[in-house]
Amino acid sequence: MFESAELTHVLDKDTFREEEQKLREALLAAQFEVVERKTFPVIMLVAGVDGAGKGQAIQRLYEWLDPHHLRTHAYADPDEHERTRPRLWRYWRDLPPKGEFAIVFGPWYNQPLRERIFETIDDAEFERELEAINRFELMLANEGALILKFWFHLSAAQQKRRLKKIKATPGGGRHVLEEWSNITRHGRIVVDGQKMARRTSTGHAPWVVIPSGNGRYRDIAMGRTILEALQKRLHTQAGPAFAPAPAVIASPDRKTVLDALDLSRTATDRVYHKTLESQQNRLAELVDSQAFANRGLLLVFEGVDAAGKGGTIRRVTAALDPRRFRVYPIAAPSDEELARPYLWRFWRHVPRLGNVAVFDRSWYGRVLVERVEELCDEAEWLRAYSEINDFERQLAASGMVVVKFWLAISHEEQLRRFKDREVIAFKKYKVTPDDWRNRQKWDQYKYAVGDMIDRTSTQAAPWTLIEAEDKHYGRLKVLKTVCERVEAAL
Repeated sequence: MFESAELTHVLDKDTFREEEQKLREALLAAQFEVVERKTFPVIMLVAGVDGAGKGQAIQRLYEWLDPHHLRTHAYADPDEHERTRPRLWRYWRDLPPKGEFAIVFGPWYNQPLRERIFETIDDAEFERELEAINRFELMLANEGALILKFWFHLSAAQQKRRLKKIKATPGGGRHVLEEWSNITRHGRIVVDGQKMARRTSTGHAPWVVIPSGNGRYRDIAMGRTILEALQKRLHTQAGPAFAPAPAVIASPDRKTVLDALDLSRTATDRVYHKTLESQQNRLAELVDSQAFANRGLLLVFEGVDAAGKGGTIRRVTAALDPRRFRVYPIAAPSDEELARPYLWRFWRHVPRLGNVAVFDRSWYGRVLVERVEELCDEAEWLRAYSEINDFERQLAASGMVVVKFWLAISHEEQLRRFKDREVIAFKKYKVTPDDWRNRQKWDQYKYAVGDMIDRTSTQAAPWTLIEAEDKHYGRLKVLKTVCERVEAAL
């Protein structure tokens, strides 16, 4: 969930001052409306890596909001009084009343996360703790609470620079003593933190990841996200329980992982044909091996229209025995499929061990086209992230190697390919009015893809982003990735 947060996000001073003035006024107006109505409490959870400026962000909120209706509850290790009660007792004790705002610094996630990082509990116990938290938050949401969960993130390099700077300031040494010791655990914190965030990012209480490399960007992103959540809850007509918190950061620059791709990468014809054959042979040997009989391969291809999914799939399946693979082109669901949960039609096509299934588009339609085109409501696509992660985790646990590709091309290259298809007789059918209409929503799809990758790229089923501007380069990268993943599994 932290891929987009590791990109460089910067906000200059002048832009910050301009944004801050408008944001403060709007936040205060929204806060006073919450206070006057007294229909729901606001609970803001603050977590993240050490040195990310969580304390500074909280201080900023005290500047922007009326402190009379804002209280911070900071939690360290349980004291003797708290250890004699259930783990969540101290959080129940401090829940705010309707119309009030609470910041939970050191939230109910901290203790189980710390125990997992230091390996005092195992994965099974960690899962049980997270499930208990999910039930707790569901109860709060059903009672009308607006729950905002912020993870403040830094890359390992950013964290090291930040802590060095803090340590060099007068009195900063004591402040970073514990944090400095956690630099070596950054990787483990990120791995377990992502696991925690994916398991507990729900439709009623999703996590929002705040890039914290630049303090001004961090604070504006946090403030905007809070403002959008308050305005949405205040203006909903269906009641507080039906207006979930935002799952998407209100980012000043709206960068996603797609912005980090270098679409200029190419492969020459000579390299392409030579490498294509060798990688196809490599894949054929792997899938035909005796060890693969206890494995299965499930390939997912997603991408914008004209990104080259079909051509890439043909190069992959050319290496496979036709008796042992099947390609599933996914279109709009039928009436039979609409009458059942959306994952039903994909469960039907899970291959047997020793076989391969290729999905040309997939279950990710729920968080892409159905989200953008508003074919399902927000609560449905928000909860789909965790449902999809659970589905893929079950596939991996059964022996399936799940390999997921997003094929990326530029807006300009898509237009060129559309025009080419219109003049080639056997490709005219590939361009439909829907394709042209979807181009008008390019940015909406881009942000939906960024959220999808952040929230569903897991250890069991990571996403691989393919620079597909050059078809030759993209096809080779796909084949190499499939071979590497199958080899690693075997």
